[in-house]
Amino acid sequence: MTINSSLLIFIKQTMETLKYKAIKSKMQYNAYCELLEELVNEDAKRKSKIDEIELLTILIEKWDQEHTTFRKADPIELLQSLMAEKNLKAKDLVVVLQVSKGLISDILNYKKGLSKDIIRRLAEYFKVSQEAFNRPYTLKAINSHQVN
Repeated sequence: MTINSSLLIFIKQTMETLKYKAIKSKMQYNAYCELLEELVNEDAKRKSKIDEIELLTILIEKWDQEHTTFRKADPIELLQSLMAEKNLKAKDLVVVLQVSKGLISDILNYKKGLSKDIIRRLAEYFKVSQEAFNRPYTLKAINSHQVN
């Protein structure tokens, strides 16, 4: 199958004037993320806007897959990293997750696991997939002191 020469010329010209290109830097990534957020918040009913949103989403997801290291981190390391990025303290998670500060402390100190509800809220708040938090990790054994 051969491509018609006028079609080939059209494709080459289109490639030279692409509005979006593969993401090569963190600055470009951040710019595309901001632009995507603006487009999503606009009235994006026009086909061209929908196509733009889809293309930006694909480019951003590709960058994320190649550059995100949280896949290697256990869910609590990931949570701590995301908290640091947003300058959050444990007390801030009390409000975000609508749970007690004791539970937050136990979670961050590997004493209690993440419930499905907490995983859902974390994923929603930090805008990551639930799978990032829904992975196995080891809890610390709790020393119980019994009084006889």
